Amino acid sequence: MNRAYHKWFSPYLGRDMELLVFGHAGARVIVFPTRGGRFFDYENWGMVDALREKVECGWLQLFCVDSVDAESLYCHGCHPHDRIQRHLQYESYIIHEVLSFSRKLNSNMCLIAHGCSMGAYHAVNFAFRHPELVGKLVALSGRYDLTKPVEDFRDLFDGYYDETIYFNTPCHFVPNIHDEQQIQFMRRMKVIFVVGVDDPFLDSNCVLSQGLQQIGVEHDFVVWEGRAHKARHWRRMAELHL
Repeated sequence: MNRAYHKWFSPYLGRDMELLVFGHAGARVIVFPTRGGRFFDYENWGMVDALREKVECGWLQLFCVDSVDAESLYCHGCHPHDRIQRHLQYESYIIHEVLSFSRKLNSNMCLIAHGCSMGAYHAVNFAFRHPELVGKLVALSGRYDLTKPVEDFRDLFDGYYDETIYFNTPCHFVPNIHDEQQIQFMRRMKVIFVVGVDDPFLDSNCVLSQGLQQIGVEHDFVVWEGRAHKARHWRRMAELHL
């Protein structure tokens, strides 16, 4: 399996960013890391090995990106307005730098957004904000309303709310999408959510699913037994659905 490490200075983030690429051809998969995670976690957790056959056969090429969660959504020393603004800079990095880089390596037109846990949030938010860029979405064990405390998971904006947070909260903005072109792009996307029946984020998955139904976007909503919020579950989920 081809494996390549890349690093460059990001003008959108003002810092060096790293990523790993696995494979040589196939659909380009942007793999977002979990909460505060790193670009090498997907490999270290055995996720790449779980997809080895698909990668080696040239069906998938994985682009495992780094996160800036500690500087954005989880920067609790920052004002919530600044947290979401830093998140938008990260989105610009993905669109203008990572996607451009991926297209230079691989001309395949199919782009898949994928992630586990917080990575699933990033994948979903990115895909539904920019559905013209994404052909498939595979989101595992995700939390899609960061404003709502769940168990030990706090409201990431500490009660602060503005328009930018609204448009980066899939459970909030998706049911209210009225732009017909955006909806048509979403309807062409293959959308798959997987979550455990005892996962604390099951409710947000249900809310998002209902929102998609309201605007006529078909999707697969798969519920696993138990909490299913560990790498051993995600390996099997990815193998089945990517």
